[in-house]
Amino acid sequence: MVFAFLGSISHDYQKQNKDKFDRERLICLTTSWGYSMDSVRIFDTTLRDGEQSPGFSMNTEEKIRMARQLAALGVDVIEAGFPISSRGDLEAVRQVAREVQNVPIAALARAKKDDVNAAIEALEPAAAPRLHIFLATSDLHLRVKLNMTREHALEAIRSMIRLGRQSVGEVEFSAEDAGRTDIGFLCQVCQVAVDAGATILNLPDTVGYAVPDEYGAMFEQVREHLGDPQGVTLSAHCHDDLGLAVANSLAAVRAGVRQIECTINGIGERAGNAALEEIAVALAVRKESFGVTTGIKLQELFRSSRMLSEITGAVVAPNKAVVGANAFAHEAGIHQDGIIKNPLTYEIISPETVGVPARSFVLGKHSGRNALKVSLRNLGYEPSDEELGECYRRVTALADVAKQVRPRDLVAIAHEVMRRRPTAVAAEATSAA
Repeated sequence: MVFAFLGSISHDYQKQNKDKFDRERLICLTTSWGYSMDSVRIFDTTLRDGEQSPGFSMNTEEKIRMARQLAALGVDVIEAGFPISSRGDLEAVRQVAREVQNVPIAALARAKKDDVNAAIEALEPAAAPRLHIFLATSDLHLRVKLNMTREHALEAIRSMIRLGRQSVGEVEFSAEDAGRTDIGFLCQVCQVAVDAGATILNLPDTVGYAVPDEYGAMFEQVREHLGDPQGVTLSAHCHDDLGLAVANSLAAVRAGVRQIECTINGIGERAGNAALEEIAVALAVRKESFGVTTGIKLQELFRSSRMLSEITGAVVAPNKAVVGANAFAHEAGIHQDGIIKNPLTYEIISPETVGVPARSFVLGKHSGRNALKVSLRNLGYEPSDEELGECYRRVTALADVAKQVRPRDLVAIAHEVMRRRPTAVAAEATSAA
């Protein structure tokens, strides 16, 4: 219904009311009718799980800088590190907690006394601390990794959550490898965690094995067992080993989860975590479908992505959703022509909405004449039909060899074809130079 309404707006009307149309089109796309919006909290673990990516370590200054940007982005919780892993990481978590006071700060701990005490020490300066305790619950992990029985696991969960609650008011418990844990035992684990004082239950797809319908069903069964106790929030934490981290996270939202754990650019162990920017935009653009909102400031997404790339030295793939170099770039002539006439033809969200300065037309062998004409006009040239045809012939010939035509290549072609007739814009630009 929304797309049909927007599609009926005439091109002339759009041109006459461009500013208003640009402001309102995202509102039209992301507004739901007839029911109130629930809220999903965004738990950012870029500084913890993200930093565990090989080669992605951050020093204290870099963590503080990134944490400040995450606060500006509007995340609900920042997981700052794993204090027991090193004294340096403990001090980094302390510094983040001291410097960023307007967002709750979390620290990770295994269900071990030394881990819990280290996390409590690191969180001491935090205005709103959260202790995040985890223990593997799948039989595979219990047997092979921990050499622990189910009964011992339940006692460790119970005692460490109680220990944590003595010093920190908010404790989250994560059942590592929940997606491969026997559902009956997982329900028992969750009940023990809640009874011990945990107010957030995270059921992660630690190894990226889940598929959306199964992952959502797991949460539904746990909710049915617990009875949705007041004050307890279910959380999802998904890895991308099968490329399903975002899809699984969204399936969890449909199943009643109200906290999503994710990272900027989707960084994290192995194939990474669910990408924060993809989840935030999906929940915004398809708000009428999911019925939830987040506190994320979408216009800060591109800045956050670029800052992380600068800090880690890892550039995102060009085709990365939302923040990749090609996310708002168009080369195919059919697409370029559609964008020129109405951006909604091929863009479901405007680049400016997520902080990208502008869309781009890439000139290549698939490009069309309309995009070439616009590109020439942007450079100050107003070609005749004959000149446009000659420029188009030369551009496509160059693109067959060079794959992509750079702006300076187009300037050279335009100058050669139209050197006798520069426009007033081009003449002014020349004289100003």
